[in-house]
Amino acid sequence: MAIDPNIVEVNEITDYWSFLMSIDWWDPWLIGLIMMHILTTTTTLMTRNNTNFQIFLFLILLSAVYFSESINEYAAMNWRSFSKQQYFDSNGLFISTVFSIPILLNCMILIGAWLYNSTQMMAKLKVAQLKDKLRRERLQQQASEEHLKNQ
Repeated sequence: MAIDPNIVEVNEITDYWSFLMSIDWWDPWLIGLIMMHILTTTTTLMTRNNTNFQIFLFLILLSAVYFSESINEYAAMNWRSFSKQQYFDSNGLFISTVFSIPILLNCMILIGAWLYNSTQMMAKLKVAQLKDKLRRERLQQQASEEHLKNQ
């Protein structure tokens, strides 16, 4: 098998940008992975009002990140069956870049949505409490006025 002249050796990568530029982004499995991330982000945004589904999605996403080291090891041993290049280094830089970071960004979006929904719910609760307090004060004032009239 001939060595591809466009392949960049690990020791030739001096910074993160050169690392990103050394990746063949048109590799079909990478396109599929990018599409999976786009679908996951779309699902995350479209289900913002479905908390139960979002909790399920959050747990699945965190599980995927948890198992990324095992996925990296498996992919490093079997890269020839799905990739043109061996990207899977022992430090996990590649899998962290293309797999874990996008998933963790989706998890941050979920947490942000939950925090936003919580603040909205707390604001509605406080308004309801203030309305109830005002209603009780009015009822108490009316009762005391009626009591004074009856005396």
